[in-house]
Amino acid sequence: MGVQVQQVTTEMWVAELGLVDYQQALELQERLREQRIDAAIPDTLLLLEHPAVITRGRRGLGESLPGGMPIVDVDRGGRATWHGPGQLVGYPVVAAPDVVGHVRMIEEAIVDALAEVGVRARARVEDGPDYTGVWVGERKIASIGVHVRRGVATHGFAVNVVNDLAPFEAFNPCGLAGVQMTSLAQEAPAACERGTTCIGRRIARLLCEQRGARQRIVAAARIRQLATREALVA
Repeated sequence: MGVQVQQVTTEMWVAELGLVDYQQALELQERLREQRIDAAIPDTLLLLEHPAVITRGRRGLGESLPGGMPIVDVDRGGRATWHGPGQLVGYPVVAAPDVVGHVRMIEEAIVDALAEVGVRARARVEDGPDYTGVWVGERKIASIGVHVRRGVATHGFAVNVVNDLAPFEAFNPCGLAGVQMTSLAQEAPAACERGTTCIGRRIARLLCEQRGARQRIVAAARIRQLATREALVA
């Protein structure tokens, strides 16, 4: 019999963590996933940025990648992508009985958030899994890759906001030769006055609405404490 995870929570925790090392973020997600499986916490969304790093998903193993920065192989779907300061990264640690549906919800939330700041974006479902993410015309603005274990998802999305796009030119992001990346700074500069904060909060609100949950802002220090079973019991 499979693990039965409580699918619906009345609230979603949202934590803004600032700049977080990629490996530390992985460990935090796994601790939170265990708590979510046990229904000790509700669905939780982490919003953050990473120091420069290339991550390679399950479909990208064996791809040749440039040197000069850390490369981390991870268990999410998708191929290789880049993370760095100025890029909004979101990790929804949530019940996800339907993996494809979960990805589509993330795409929809990002598309709707961009529309609110005047950027007309779209998902490209009809073009196949290599085109998962969010696009402005033929330019890619957001990448998505998730992993589900015991009914709970980790990993998530990365939206180019005010980050440098040059690192993407050193490899084929998401395995797509010749793909052009774009950012919110290029598409709607006025929407970036607060860096990643504004668009992150819009996406968080929309994800909560999709799941019928009330948003609860949780301090970064508190979310790290609550990620351990000992802190919950204490």
